Amino acid sequence: MASISNVKESEVSERTVVVAGLPVGSFSDQSLAKLVKIYFQDIKNEGGDVEDVIYPTRTKGVAYVTFKEKKVAENVIRKKNHRLGKKTVQAKLTVSHLGEKVFCSVNAILDLSVFGSQVILEKLIRDLKKKIPTLFFSSLEHNGRISVHGSFLAIKRLRESLLLKASSLLEKNRNFISEGKKLSRQSPKGSLQRSNDSLESFRTLVPETTGSGETLVLDTDVFLYLKQKCRCYEGTLKTFNVLSRERVDNDVTTIYLKSVQGGSQPDNVKHVKQLIKEYSYSLQLELRKDTIVLEGKENREQRTIKLACEQLSLIYLQVLVNCYRTHIDIIGSSSDIYLFRKQVMKLIGQKVSY
Repeated sequence: MASISNVKESEVSERTVVVAGLPVGSFSDQSLAKLVKIYFQDIKNEGGDVEDVIYPTRTKGVAYVTFKEKKVAENVIRKKNHRLGKKTVQAKLTVSHLGEKVFCSVNAILDLSVFGSQVILEKLIRDLKKKIPTLFFSSLEHNGRISVHGSFLAIKRLRESLLLKASSLLEKNRNFISEGKKLSRQSPKGSLQRSNDSLESFRTLVPETTGSGETLVLDTDVFLYLKQKCRCYEGTLKTFNVLSRERVDNDVTTIYLKSVQGGSQPDNVKHVKQLIKEYSYSLQLELRKDTIVLEGKENREQRTIKLACEQLSLIYLQVLVNCYRTHIDIIGSSSDIYLFRKQVMKLIGQKVSY
């Protein structure tokens, strides 16, 4: 019986696909879930009988679709061109295996006001759209904020581009201030003050680093799993005498690496950066994330779910459980996540005691 159960459990992941790029904002969540089901049931789209559609998920624009047959899942993945929506509103979908590219959709809000008057924001956005065409930008707000949606790799490229732009402007400001000090008796005080204000704004975007410093950007879920579940992260830092400072910005985490004072050589910092990139890439291919929604449930039910997750986390040591006010994220391998959630539902059904 156990072997039969394991086979069925593994088949679920094989029959499930991750669908990213849904046209968020054009339809309600309920309508979008129905559209997804109808689309993937259509044989014209290489589809077939759909067993379940999970949407909305924590990641906007990403749904999980489980088919009744494994071959249908394989067929829709094999088909390269998927478009969902009406004639006037169509979105190109990315369909992948459950265990692949799960962290493929990221939403970010950019505060471009840090550039101040140094940059024409409309032109900056046009340039970014040309450079990274896979990103979707909302309208620029009057306060300089703009929301962006796209794959993690595309968001990563965006962040690197902005950091590069900020670094370039920071250097220009430093040169300007250096010249301003030489001509301080001839220059208006207010002008220099505005330059200093701009410099401080850029420092919030571009960290001060020494010659041995390195920066890399990771998906937040991958980073949290790497730091909390993998000994290799802290071990690598300790082995090569490298300090790390992390900044979490929603779905994206920036890591600043620096040599211990009087310790390791600059090459060690670069080596550690490369190792962390390799670790994170491996995890990104292996991990998947499931979300248990708490919002809308009664307090007693929420406590029951949280307690069940706490109990199971002591058994499933390779599963990372992150509890938030509105939901609980479960991160791990496809098989572990499936079994974990199944046990949570079982414990909830048994009304876990407090």
